[in-house]
Amino acid sequence: MANASVLVVDDELEITELIALYLEREGFRVHTADNGSEAIRLADSIAPDLIILDINLGQPDGIEVCRALRRGSGANIPILFLSCKGEDGDIIHALSEGGDDYITKPFSPSTLVARVRAHIRRRRTRERPPEALESTLTFGELEIDLQRFEVKRGGETIPLSVKEFELLTVLARQPNRVFPLDELYRLVWHSDSMGDTRTLMVHISNLRKKLEPDPVNPTYILTVRGFGYRFSYGQETSRAEA
Repeated sequence: MANASVLVVDDELEITELIALYLEREGFRVHTADNGSEAIRLADSIAPDLIILDINLGQPDGIEVCRALRRGSGANIPILFLSCKGEDGDIIHALSEGGDDYITKPFSPSTLVARVRAHIRRRRTRERPPEALESTLTFGELEIDLQRFEVKRGGETIPLSVKEFELLTVLARQPNRVFPLDELYRLVWHSDSMGDTRTLMVHISNLRKKLEPDPVNPTYILTVRGFGYRFSYGQETSRAEA
């Protein structure tokens, strides 16, 4: 993927070198850091297209680095977490703190590269919105600006991660259409494999917490039990069952 840059952050040299080797073979420009402070500095200076971030760094750890980046220059950079921990709580926590994806160690380098390519391709597509498409979606006090990648409710900006914004726009472009879980995952994560359903569910939960006046009784993102989700406005409510 021409000219795309990736920042790899891991304190295990062997893993960093392995990831860099596979990415460079695919034409990516790779930058590396072995600690959180260096990762933040590099992210600010080079503005990478994607960051691969190990959670189990020293201080600051990966979660803290993600928080810092989301508050600053890395607000819209896809962040793919790496961790040896694969429990539900660990994954939910990492994604809730701003991660866009989560891969457990040990991992397949080729699968990691495929995830990287998908995230960067999606980000570049978002940065070139077709002129023919509408620029703003409006649902009462909720406004989704497709060109500025901003969401406002009642005039107040709602900070969303890259994947949260993509998930919202996929749903909101076709109000009341029910999206099956596998289709929604494919459209947002650009993978034919359903992967980990927890990733999708966590992002739905995060969206509700940010968008809905009452996340437990959502009015925008509704659950269709046993099937998937749909975006609705002003018609009905449903208890959140993400």
